[in-house]
Amino acid sequence: MSKINTIVRMHRDGTLHLPMPDGTEVPAPGSLAPLTAAEGTAAALADPDTQPVTEENLRRMKPVPRAKTLRRALGLTQEEFASRFQIPIGTLRDWEQGRTEPDQPARAYLRVIAVDAQAVQCALAAAPVRPH
Repeated sequence: MSKINTIVRMHRDGTLHLPMPDGTEVPAPGSLAPLTAAEGTAAALADPDTQPVTEENLRRMKPVPRAKTLRRALGLTQEEFASRFQIPIGTLRDWEQGRTEPDQPARAYLRVIAVDAQAVQCALAAAPVRPH
C-alpha cells in the first residue's frame, strides 16, 4: 500500500483548490463549506454507517457506565485506574458492569477525575497514607 500526500488550499468560501506545478489552482472535488440542516440530514441518511437509530435498536442498546467511559478515555486498565485513583477494584468492576451505581460522593470524585486526572494523582501522591 502506498501513501500519497495531497496538498490543498481552502478558500474563504470553503472550496478546496489543488495547487498545480505551474502555480495555478484547480478546484478540488468536495467542499468544507457548512451544510444546511437539510443537507446534513440528507448526507447522513445517504451514509450507511450513520443511519438513524430505530426504536428496536434503541431497546437493544445499553448505556455505558461513566466510570468505564472515563477509564477508557484515560487509556487505563481497570487495575491501573483502580490503583491510580484508590478505588477498590471490585467496586470499579461493579460500577462498570452495572451491578451497582456510584453514590453521590463517588460520582463527584469521578467528575473531578474527568476534569483533571493528573491533579488528582498529584494530590493522592502528596497525601499521607492513613491506615483504615
